[in-house]
Amino acid sequence: MMRVCAAIAMIAALCGGRKPDLMVEGAANSIGDVPILGTIRELSGDAYEGRAPGTRGEEKTVAWLSTRLKAMGLLPGNPDGTYRQTVPLFGFTSRPEAAFRRGDDVLRPKFPSEFVAMSRHASTETAVTASELVFVGYGIKAPEYRWDDYKGLDACGKTLVMLINDPPIPDRKHPMELDESMFKGRAMTYYGRWTYKYEIAAKLGAAAVLIVHETDAAGYPYGVLSGSFGQEQFELRGSSAGRVAVEGWLSLDTAKALFSLAGKDFYDMKAAALDRGFKPGPLGVAFDARVENTFREIESPNVVAKIPGSDPKRKDEFVVYTAHWDHLGKDDRGIYHGAVDNASGVAAFLEVAAAFQRLPKAPARSILFLATTAEEKGLLGAEYYTLHPLYPLADTVADLNFESLNAWGVTTDLRLNGLDLTTLGRVAEGVAEAQHRELLGDPMPEKGSFFRSDHFPFARAGVPALDLGPGMYVIGELQGFGRRKREEYITNDYHKPTDEVKQGWDLRGMAQDAQAMFRIGYAVAESKSRPEWERGAQQEFKAAR
Repeated sequence: MMRVCAAIAMIAALCGGRKPDLMVEGAANSIGDVPILGTIRELSGDAYEGRAPGTRGEEKTVAWLSTRLKAMGLLPGNPDGTYRQTVPLFGFTSRPEAAFRRGDDVLRPKFPSEFVAMSRHASTETAVTASELVFVGYGIKAPEYRWDDYKGLDACGKTLVMLINDPPIPDRKHPMELDESMFKGRAMTYYGRWTYKYEIAAKLGAAAVLIVHETDAAGYPYGVLSGSFGQEQFELRGSSAGRVAVEGWLSLDTAKALFSLAGKDFYDMKAAALDRGFKPGPLGVAFDARVENTFREIESPNVVAKIPGSDPKRKDEFVVYTAHWDHLGKDDRGIYHGAVDNASGVAAFLEVAAAFQRLPKAPARSILFLATTAEEKGLLGAEYYTLHPLYPLADTVADLNFESLNAWGVTTDLRLNGLDLTTLGRVAEGVAEAQHRELLGDPMPEKGSFFRSDHFPFARAGVPALDLGPGMYVIGELQGFGRRKREEYITNDYHKPTDEVKQGWDLRGMAQDAQAMFRIGYAVAESKSRPEWERGAQQEFKAAR
């Protein structure tokens, strides 16, 4: 009872001391599953050709979104009077060849079924020749954990082979569990993200990086890599100067074969990498790679609209809602429809915008709706916004992100990534209580979801952020149903043409989650105080703020 009273008091405080307004509740409850389904059907339809940046599908998607936001009555979000923020990209399609040599023995993996690789440099051909191959364990330098996988290594010119994710360090007292004091136990830290691994290798001067893919650790099968990285990739123009020459992934079978070529056992080496005393070691293998690139420059828009705040003192402060409109386009496998990823997020995002428009009075702070481009290519639209914000990041109080939502029914849990990092988690607690739901974090923290969608560039720039995830406890279904549906989606449909609207979907839970995000955003927009980073949050976020 004390917890419920505290939550109600918090909501009241965030709303300026008032109890929640019936008009606000009416606006929230107007968010329903039928219009959400209509938007998902629209954007995942064949006519949108998979919504890839730089295609006819992009043109149709951006036009549809801009028209929809304007029809709702939202104002242009760009101060130049348009609903677009141009994001300058260069697209590149890499066709790599690779060989591992040890004496007269040669291993030539096939692209993309056995390895994927690319060069993000603006050159039609990039080569790495006779580069020494070095195994660097998990490829992490983490002083706060007294962990250094690069002890004594001069990485200049070398090709680094590394494992995915953080090291899963067993708890000495409970060997079947992970040590929570090391890399957050089950939960992935940023050290475990492939983006970090490429970044640190580039700082150390490596020529190339090859990450070993493992399905359980990655959270998706190798086919996601072959499907995604076999297609055109994008970068923000001018951002590739600090990259290694070649970035790649190895399938698990290819990695085993490589270690066998080196006269070593992959699993023995993986076990050795779990020791804090691990030292990087040459494999006695030379790496040759040649990457041919074709290029084009494009300008792909973020779609942006706003609702001006009603308080003269706070109208220049913004609560931002984000959802990426892009997906993977089409190839010889077919159209990548992206119904869950991320037509679902855009649909909920639009219904929240409509709910704000139904209020008789706008909240105190302004609300910005940012539908981003090129999320699938590395969160590029969101990253560009944080580098070139339309409104100062110092006055951006929060980002609330919609990504790949729940299509399987009403749940008793509300799932938000980033709950423990900022005081937004306290706001969410009150909202969950009002919905009679249990507020929980990421059910699969080892997958690193917090680092994998458009809220993350905002967080790195210091803006408190939450990311909505699907609930697991579906009312009326057996225990484990929600997790099973999520895992089935990842295995069967994630980043595949089969990510389409399915028979049997129940989007009432998606509407329920969108209502929660509306309420969180409204409470933050009305509050006299700003969300803050909690003690213990990753220091890079707090420092940026």
